[in-house]
Amino acid sequence: MDKIAVLTSGGDAPGMNAAIRAVVRAGLYSGFQVFGVLHGLQGLIQGNWVDMKLGSVADIIHRGGTILKTSRSSEFMEIEGRITAYHNLQRKKIDNLVIIGGNGSLTGGWEISKLGINVIGIPATIDNDIAETVSIGFDTAVNTILEAINRIRDTASSHGRVFIIEVMGRHCGEIALSAGVAGGAESILIPEINNNLREVVNKIEQGVQRGKLYSIILVAEGAGPAYEIKEFLAEQTGMEVKVIILGHIQRGGTPSAADRILASVMGKAAVDNINEGRKNVMIAGGGYNVEAVSLEQTLKKSKQVRNDLISLAHVLAT
Repeated sequence: MDKIAVLTSGGDAPGMNAAIRAVVRAGLYSGFQVFGVLHGLQGLIQGNWVDMKLGSVADIIHRGGTILKTSRSSEFMEIEGRITAYHNLQRKKIDNLVIIGGNGSLTGGWEISKLGINVIGIPATIDNDIAETVSIGFDTAVNTILEAINRIRDTASSHGRVFIIEVMGRHCGEIALSAGVAGGAESILIPEINNNLREVVNKIEQGVQRGKLYSIILVAEGAGPAYEIKEFLAEQTGMEVKVIILGHIQRGGTPSAADRILASVMGKAAVDNINEGRKNVMIAGGGYNVEAVSLEQTLKKSKQVRNDLISLAHVLAT
């Protein structure tokens, strides 16, 4: 019987469980024996296997996090660690490995594929920083931030304050940009562009002149220290400025319908591509429409900033 191993790696993202469920059930339906690897790429090195059955993934589609657990493995970054993982897969006679995770996890997958393992990548990261695709977990994270914006806006408007809301995104501003547009933020600061704090001050002052006594500023964590931005805005505007750092609250929670659907479609597509003989690909796309793209070529590309959303945010915040 042909075998598939599936693991989750790197930062957790809502919808990972739905993807695991789809891989396991589609794999069993297609006649594969499916193994779950516990604790991500480190679990490959340690040989932490679970024989997955239909019941193994019952009642998990709505759960955040990952039932297979996850980790970041420095040992896997070394060739010796990958060789150990490869030998563990070979001893189990597993030739197909599905990796659910972000850039670092998929890069690890590409490296072990060079040893002869067929790796199918499923993009799952709230940062949404993988080229050519929407990542599982992004929609839920944006909606979590939107809920926070809505609550903070009540206090901001009641007290006439400026609120800086820092969200995740060290190198990619996708979360801040999407949440900022959807949440009606007055300014959005992301690491991909040169952010002019003088323009932020001008928008706040223009709002005050129109009678709007509060502002919401969305800041990706890689766009600058939030507390330094706070000091500058407070000094320049004379207004009370508060900082809210949402942190890891963005990672957890029940996945949205969009993330459950995307994860389910991508999970089944991963098994379909194994059945069809495709090797070392990533499942890319969004919604119901996904395709297989070269894992190697995708990892060489950078996520392009959404200039259309930046322009939209600028127009709507004037």
